[in-house]
Amino acid sequence: MGGSSRAIPHTTSRAAVLDVIRAAGTISRVGLVEATGFTGATISTVVRGLIDDGLVLETGRAESTGGKPRVLLRLDREARYAVGVHIDPIGITYALTDLTGAVVSRMTRAGIGDEDPAEITARMAGQVDALVEGAGVDRERVLGVGLVAPTDGLHRHPSLRRWADYPAAEELENAVGLPVVPGNDATAAALGEYWSGVVNGSTIFAAVYMGTGVGAGVLVNGIPYAGASGNAGEIGHVCLDVDGPLCWCGGRGCVEAIAGPAAVVAAARADEALARTADLTREGGRTRPSVAAEFTAVVRAARQGEPTARALLDRSARHLAVAVRTLANVMDVDLLVLTGSSLAVAGSVYLPVIQRELDRAFFARATHPVEVRLSTSAATAPAIGAATMVLQSQLVPMSPGLRLPGNLAEVEASQG
Repeated sequence: MGGSSRAIPHTTSRAAVLDVIRAAGTISRVGLVEATGFTGATISTVVRGLIDDGLVLETGRAESTGGKPRVLLRLDREARYAVGVHIDPIGITYALTDLTGAVVSRMTRAGIGDEDPAEITARMAGQVDALVEGAGVDRERVLGVGLVAPTDGLHRHPSLRRWADYPAAEELENAVGLPVVPGNDATAAALGEYWSGVVNGSTIFAAVYMGTGVGAGVLVNGIPYAGASGNAGEIGHVCLDVDGPLCWCGGRGCVEAIAGPAAVVAAARADEALARTADLTREGGRTRPSVAAEFTAVVRAARQGEPTARALLDRSARHLAVAVRTLANVMDVDLLVLTGSSLAVAGSVYLPVIQRELDRAFFARATHPVEVRLSTSAATAPAIGAATMVLQSQLVPMSPGLRLPGNLAEVEASQG
């Protein structure tokens, strides 16, 4: 095959072409030549192979611009599937996506609790099977399972220490009989947003994640930036107060300890009037709800006009905004997406506060703004992103290079 006239962030020409088709939605062979820099002969050969493998379809013709109308190409959505599994103390979320990363089916089941990891893994394998079977998907078309958790290393999170020496990915792979790709939930959420088309044209993009904890995933030119151990983007452990409360990570004054959902709930429970209003008080013998459920109760109270509840959320949002500004300054991001179960219920409070902070004090604001958006799938974003990890690793493996053209429609039009 011929070479490319420009650097691209893929390991093979096949991966590059497939990724451009995915990002464009529909595109012609001529458009692929312009977008990738490959020769026409290379594009013809690669596209023929993708069609033969059932990954790409010819789907009508573009409107004529004077010559013969071009044949348009698109992904065959049903050609391949992937499953994403997100392990969190409050629940295990599963998502089945098609080749484009669109959700076919999803479900949430009980969290890990105090059960033995081996028992939970066996249950997860059964639930993956049930998800695929329930959706009527041919198992032979499922590429694998993405498995993500609050940190890339289950033992590091205080609620997951029973998993310290348990090889979760390997055991799940053995149990389910499919390849398993492990990762960090915030990074997975960021990758899922990228595949959804939300961040096309963004050079440095971050997903700020708040579920039971706080974190962020960063993509550089479409490639996840994981760091040395897969834990890049841990803004939950940015120090806001060197003399602040002790955090489970061993530091003091971390964002999670000051402004995370557990900190908001603790402050709400300490206020007797708010605790009664939000129904955070519990009689002896009754099981206390999860932090996520109690955080949602505080958000509900704030929406109903409870001033202390709103003040606690505003305080949390201001602190998180400072940490987000730090991330934006360090990475010089141009887009942020807010995601995670806690931001799914409280995003309307946090988004304007974070946007104002970036508009006010982002270092490079005179050069470019940072846009802040709320994910359309915030509650299940890590599971969706976990499935996307499988799609990317198997179909469009990436390596450092230049990003895809920001507006593929303009590329296509320029060739008219």
